[in-house]
Amino acid sequence: MRYAGRAVVDGLSMTAPAGALTIVLGPNGAGKTTTIETAEGFRAPHGGTVRVLGLDPRADARTLAPRVGVMLQSGGVWPSLRARDMLAHVARLHADPLPVAPLMERLGLTHVARTPFRRLSGGEQQKLALGCALVGRPELVFLDEPTTGLDPASRISVWAFLGELRDAGVTIVMTTHLLDEAQALADHVVVIDRGRVAAAGTVAELTTGGPGLRFQARPGLDVAGLQATLPAGLAVAEPVPGQYRVDGPVGPDTVAAVTAWCAAAGAMPTELRTSGSSLAEAYFALTAAREDQP
Repeated sequence: MRYAGRAVVDGLSMTAPAGALTIVLGPNGAGKTTTIETAEGFRAPHGGTVRVLGLDPRADARTLAPRVGVMLQSGGVWPSLRARDMLAHVARLHADPLPVAPLMERLGLTHVARTPFRRLSGGEQQKLALGCALVGRPELVFLDEPTTGLDPASRISVWAFLGELRDAGVTIVMTTHLLDEAQALADHVVVIDRGRVAAAGTVAELTTGGPGLRFQARPGLDVAGLQATLPAGLAVAEPVPGQYRVDGPVGPDTVAAVTAWCAAAGAMPTELRTSGSSLAEAYFALTAAREDQP
């Protein structure tokens, strides 16, 4: 895809496995939404091939429409319609929709059923848009940042709902900027940067690293000072503010030395683990690696 002569999606190749939850990550402007909207059939690619459930999302749009649910990043709902009326309208477009009342209850929207969309909170609008994408019992659903604006309890409830759908065989493709969300939910992760796939795989595959120790603490600790207290062969870094890593062979003495040094510095180490990197570390390493490339 090109806009004003500039490649926004450039030779991108990815597959979302059937029956799995695929999360697409990437910085703003990386091409995530353009890629998803092309798969949804809203945009025609300037080159290459797109197939959704084996079909062309534009040429076969009428065949795909009953099988695919879509939640846009914004829009798609009439502002003046009441929440329940909007969901009921979308349900009537499908041959075998989910019952509207239980779906409203599942999404925590029953108390605003008679409220016009424009008067809903941002989180309630998101949940209603999600309901519209799911009410037709789709085989495949595209969700563009579905939990933006949700409070923590609502976000966890939506996570559980998406997990139930995935377990029932629904294929889910979603974008998010929330790395903890991706780490918690994804069966498959695709990292897009500057219109290309920077990496793809399971969370375990993307976070596999060498031996080491990871912990969180307040940003800006003296990593050189910590390095000086540890045995030779260990390297200390703060790749993301507040997230620290000690790379190299670690043992009980290393853990003891790190916690003792943190105590002396008045810092509380949290989420201390002796395993590979987190998805956040892997993501920032992948996207930072391209920062200086044209």
